[in-house]
Amino acid sequence: MKTHVKALVVGGGAVGCSIAYHLAKAGWKDVMLVERDELTAGSTWHAAGLLPLFNMGYATTHIHKYSVDFYKTLEAETGLNAGFSICGNLRMAQTQERMDEYLLYSSIAETADVYHEFLTPKEMKDRWPLLNTDDLIGALFHPQDGYINPADVTQAMAKGARQRGVEIVRKLQVNAYKWTGSEWIVTLEKMVDKGGNLVGSGEMVDIHAEHVVTATGNHAQRTAQLLGIKIPAIPVEHQFIVTEPDPALLAYREAGNPEHPVLRDSDSKWYVREERGGWILGPYERGAPACFRHGVPDTFRADLFPLDLERIEEEYMSMIHRIPTTETAGLKDDFNGPICYTPDGNPLVGPAPGLRNMWLAEGFSFGITAAGGTGYYLAQMMVEGEAEIDMASLDPKRYGQWMTNEWAVKKNEECYEHVFILHHPDEEREAARPLRTTPNYDAQIAEGAQMGQVNGWERPNYYGPKDAPSNFDHESRSFRRGAWWQYAKEEAEAIRNTAGLIDASAFTKHLVRGPGATAFLDMFTCNKLPKVGRINLTYALTPAGTTRTEYTIVRLAEEEYYLISAGAWTDYDVDYLKKSAEDFRAAGGDYLDIHDITTQWGVFALAGPNARAILNELVVDAEPETVLSNKRFPWLSMRNIELGMCPVRAVRVAYTGELGWELHFPIEFSRYLWKALNEAGAKHGMKLVGARAQNWLRQEKSYRAFGNELGRDATPLEAGLNRFVDLEKDFTGKQAMLDKGIRAMCVTLLIDGPEDADTWGREAIKLDGEKVGRLTSGGYSVAFGKQIGMGYVRPDLAEPGTKLSVRILGQDYPAEVTVDSPHDPENVRIRMNG
Repeated sequence: MKTHVKALVVGGGAVGCSIAYHLAKAGWKDVMLVERDELTAGSTWHAAGLLPLFNMGYATTHIHKYSVDFYKTLEAETGLNAGFSICGNLRMAQTQERMDEYLLYSSIAETADVYHEFLTPKEMKDRWPLLNTDDLIGALFHPQDGYINPADVTQAMAKGARQRGVEIVRKLQVNAYKWTGSEWIVTLEKMVDKGGNLVGSGEMVDIHAEHVVTATGNHAQRTAQLLGIKIPAIPVEHQFIVTEPDPALLAYREAGNPEHPVLRDSDSKWYVREERGGWILGPYERGAPACFRHGVPDTFRADLFPLDLERIEEEYMSMIHRIPTTETAGLKDDFNGPICYTPDGNPLVGPAPGLRNMWLAEGFSFGITAAGGTGYYLAQMMVEGEAEIDMASLDPKRYGQWMTNEWAVKKNEECYEHVFILHHPDEEREAARPLRTTPNYDAQIAEGAQMGQVNGWERPNYYGPKDAPSNFDHESRSFRRGAWWQYAKEEAEAIRNTAGLIDASAFTKHLVRGPGATAFLDMFTCNKLPKVGRINLTYALTPAGTTRTEYTIVRLAEEEYYLISAGAWTDYDVDYLKKSAEDFRAAGGDYLDIHDITTQWGVFALAGPNARAILNELVVDAEPETVLSNKRFPWLSMRNIELGMCPVRAVRVAYTGELGWELHFPIEFSRYLWKALNEAGAKHGMKLVGARAQNWLRQEKSYRAFGNELGRDATPLEAGLNRFVDLEKDFTGKQAMLDKGIRAMCVTLLIDGPEDADTWGREAIKLDGEKVGRLTSGGYSVAFGKQIGMGYVRPDLAEPGTKLSVRILGQDYPAEVTVDSPHDPENVRIRMNG
């Protein structure tokens, strides 16, 4: 057994075996995989093996597609049949709302080249006469996927890995990880199987590894404890039952008919597939409990929990309704086993927070579907520096250090029951909320605020009626223009015509200071650094030259900077900042401090033609009539001012593209300043504004958003941000950015869409019916009275005036590439004097 390796993969399920295989395929030598028990002994062995291509996320759609395509090649490479039944996948719809979900998904699938079809109830009945289609309105059909034998596909990947030089060692349990500064020393205990029990022998071995990947499945909490980090991957009980042979099904197949596709009645919350003449029913019911919240007991191996049939009675009866012949098929077998979940259902894939060369691949609720693609894209990240798609949506650091075990339990149980609940783009799940709130939370609720959450923070999405029932927002969600839409429209119009006040306290804030601060930030970001008292928009790049983070940098002093970035990415940003600073110091740079001060500072954004007049009501200055003038307080500058009794770090910038200021203040002044601004604003037509209107308005100015237009699959030059890139200086990722060239370009589109729906930022962009790009943001433009979107197209199609189309809910609508910042392209309004 080797004791020094390039990469050590911990965990021998489908995910771990795929990672080991793909690292070796990508060219890494000396890859080892260790497993505490037997390969597939975790959730892999009792998985149903389904391979659904359906997913509402861009990255996960690519991951699932790669897996389905990859598994079809394994037998030719390894000689092992993975048991792939390509019977297709039929997702049925009982309501138009469900069909709208499928229509939105259809556009996402187009962007990833995932083939699919739509079927009518009659077409379903003609193909599969055992189905009751009387109450269906249609279905989405993927003919190219199906299901696979989980153990067989895992063993096939393991064999492929061995053929490429990977060493796989069973009965080794990790007991400790130690980072030396250049490598990991992983201490493992040899496990001896005595009388059927997996127990430690007390015999230890150390493995020295440059990189470690954990794919420990249900054991993620133990992994977190060994690494000293938080991993919100906790299993939930998932049960499925197998029926005795169904005589009607047997007759159907004996007549020469093909196997039924995997059936999904999403509105009834279950999947069903054929199994040896009978059926497997897998429900996603309410009330499924989390398990192993602090770790898996040593006595639990390839075990199961007792079945709870009462919990799935509703789903069982709905299966009988959909396939009436199942009523006479008795129960043959049952399974109730742990499957790991995360709060949003996406796995945790990428660098571990705070650690070097430690990679996580945890929290796979659809592990067989995701295993192949995860191995492929994670290997790209490790070997090449970045994957070909933006993997930020799966990054483990999307969850902050504020999270607790109890929070993860509640959110994972909620996520399980939401597998088949409609996934609206404006979906806001209720469990474990409110949690992180600003001091203004109650006051905002009293004004009708309908809250969303970002990184655990409650923030207004829009302000509805003050007397709205508690379920108003839930009932307003739609794939079309819900009841919330009119409120967001009025808020956007207020900022364009009078003024609006936005609580932006969730923004990430960092203080960077010390004798090395300027040199570090000059290397770390691609734009010139601002002068003292001024601000700049800039970007931190990955070593691969793509966009890692967007920052607004305020220079407070020669060696002191205030960095503002997206509220959803606090831990993601601080991790990269601190690791980059460590590298800077290691290369001989001077000392600097980096402090996350997000929770210490509140932020209100005031914008609109009347913004200056509102602040003039409150500002305290020897010459109050000029303190906010362009001469004393120009655009893109910062001043410390006083608004009544509140000290404010005022930044003259507005994400909405109107005259405005971001007001940063010690968070304990929130209630006072909120009240003062509202009282002053009442005289000037100010409205309270939420995140949805702000999102529409920033698209009218073509302001790119991190996580949408900006990500690790596009460079700042491809995003059209040349004016924020100083090619006269050296910075991280510069040469890689230049070497990539311009593969696609970010554009803003005005769209003549339907009267009852807008773009959500997930749709395909087309030319003459052929896909040429995808939207990354979408919404409604109050300035132009039509839909608006931002996205990426081929460079030759990026010229203003280019005629394209965008697919909205199954239909292509005319779209035109417009100039950058179509609303006020000369920035006259944002520079408005007073």
